[in-house]
Amino acid sequence: MTPERARHVHLVVAAVAWFALVFQLVLVFTGEAILVETDPPGLAQRIYQYFAYFTIQSNILVAVTSTALARDPLLDRTGWRVARLAGIVGITVTGLVHFFLLRPLLDLDGANWVVDKLLHMVVPVLAVAAWAWVGPRPRTTWREAAYGLLWPIAWLAWTLVVAEVNGWVPYPFLNADKEGWGSVVVVSLGITVLFLGLFALYRWLDRRLRPTPR
Repeated sequence: MTPERARHVHLVVAAVAWFALVFQLVLVFTGEAILVETDPPGLAQRIYQYFAYFTIQSNILVAVTSTALARDPLLDRTGWRVARLAGIVGITVTGLVHFFLLRPLLDLDGANWVVDKLLHMVVPVLAVAAWAWVGPRPRTTWREAAYGLLWPIAWLAWTLVVAEVNGWVPYPFLNADKEGWGSVVVVSLGITVLFLGLFALYRWLDRRLRPTPR
């Protein structure tokens, strides 16, 4: 795999991720439903909720790091390593959680259905496939994995605190008022274990798979 070919692959991932993010933001501005919302709040709250979704944050990380790789396929800096690993792990969790926990709850159509599939299925598949195919590798140590884990932990803590303040949660399985704290704690622990396993898996694969690009 040459750097030039890797650049084209990263460019495709970046383009699809940015398109999906902008597409969803346009729907937010026009007052379309967000996940299971049936009565969208004011514009400022809708914008906050847009950025509060883990799905959006993971897609942003993928879009930003893929854009950087489209410019320099051999990019290698400590901060970028953390962002790249966190983005790949995050977008993997986005796809898995959506498929197993959220997909059965959704009843979308039209533009909402299209952008939902882009953010939760197309971008995750493209991002993971691009990482497996063109890397760059090796780029991961246990230090990057530890730093990358701080983001989902901070996101979960912030989400639960905000939920206690204004009663809004981005995902129904984190709603303690409806599901109970016992259920929320179990789900949170399960997702944390999933993150730990994926960070370890990607770190292991990063060292086991062939270096790329050459």
